[in-house]
Amino acid sequence: MGTSLAISGGPRLTDREWPRWPQPGDRALKSLEDVLTSGRWTISCAYQGRQSYERQFAEAFADYCRSAICVPTATGTAALAIALEACGVGASDEVIVPGLSWVASASAVLGINAVPVLVDVDPATYCLDPAAVEAAITERTRAITLVHAYSAVADLDSLLDIAQRHALPLIEDCAHAHGARYGNWPVGAFGAAGVFSMQGSKLLTCGEGGAVVTDDPEIAGRAEHLRADGRILRRDEVGIGEMELQETGRLMGSNACLSEFHAAVLLDQLGLLDGQNARRVRAAEHLDDRLGELGLTVQDTSPGTTDRAYYRYAVRLPDELLAVAPVERVAQALTAELGFPVMQTHRPLNDNPLNRPSSRRRFATGPDYLARVDPSRFDLPVAKSIHESVVSFGHEVLLAPLDAVNDIVMAFRKVLDNRHEITD
Repeated sequence: MGTSLAISGGPRLTDREWPRWPQPGDRALKSLEDVLTSGRWTISCAYQGRQSYERQFAEAFADYCRSAICVPTATGTAALAIALEACGVGASDEVIVPGLSWVASASAVLGINAVPVLVDVDPATYCLDPAAVEAAITERTRAITLVHAYSAVADLDSLLDIAQRHALPLIEDCAHAHGARYGNWPVGAFGAAGVFSMQGSKLLTCGEGGAVVTDDPEIAGRAEHLRADGRILRRDEVGIGEMELQETGRLMGSNACLSEFHAAVLLDQLGLLDGQNARRVRAAEHLDDRLGELGLTVQDTSPGTTDRAYYRYAVRLPDELLAVAPVERVAQALTAELGFPVMQTHRPLNDNPLNRPSSRRRFATGPDYLARVDPSRFDLPVAKSIHESVVSFGHEVLLAPLDAVNDIVMAFRKVLDNRHEITD
């Protein structure tokens, strides 16, 4: 392609209008109006004689994940912190955390006064590296958290083996992976607990929300207490006007309940998820083939993966392109051509401005603890390399028609052919 790049003043490759996200379904407005007039906007309001939307979603999502129990929460971060604490993690305990992830992977651990131990990732999948996990385990380790990152599923066979040999709970963070499967089984159902985020960018969203899924009734019971100020939903008959939440006094908690409005939206979105995921897979597989013809490498997934869920589509840039322009500049050039945001991966957590425990007085419990939670003490060369060589874009783009996907290929080709124009 001889045309100059848009970032250099040339014509933009396409003026196409790309799909927006979130996308409400047909039931959403009716369900929200039903909540508005129901007299019950959250499960901490009085019972009104019918099953709450929160309970309806919990049952539907547990079934979707093939898990025995789902405990909805207000956010994905809350779900992760609650799952950790429900699995017995507490003050000063060490938790294995992938070094390439959103800051919540670390902040949820810090939020229960535990210590995030940042571990490097696999260079092909960008998910937790089992060998690095094994090397990081100490006598203080109390849990392993993994993230099914971007569009990959982590190596669950290896990580489960490590967790079982060391008698550690494995907690799956599935914030990017609603609908993904490993060995024909839904992610989230393999570890002691699976956690999900339903934040606005996620594949299943209600704006802000989360969930913990588990087959262990004791973990579920503790999670229920932890998310509702030490209360659980009553198992006996509840009268109209009575509280459905029962004060047990068994475990102190905080308020992280999902509202009825959010639960109603999630029920609507859950019915759309599989169809949307299938469209994303078709587009991603088409894109894989076309980008492969250009010599580009897309994110891989672990061998046991049977169904991928594409939260962000990630592409590693070739060395000859990175030799003339940093990844950030290439992302800007692609954005200028396509009209939607193309970005780097998350910044590694050992050098991420969002992960600074020393900036909050709540963590100043003593010099020993502050030293242990200092993220700069960890070395994450693979995560750093990925951050400096990979670009990605959001899943909503994959809902566009296949001819639009071809525009993405043409944009990569245009940038590759005109790389001399983006020298930093």
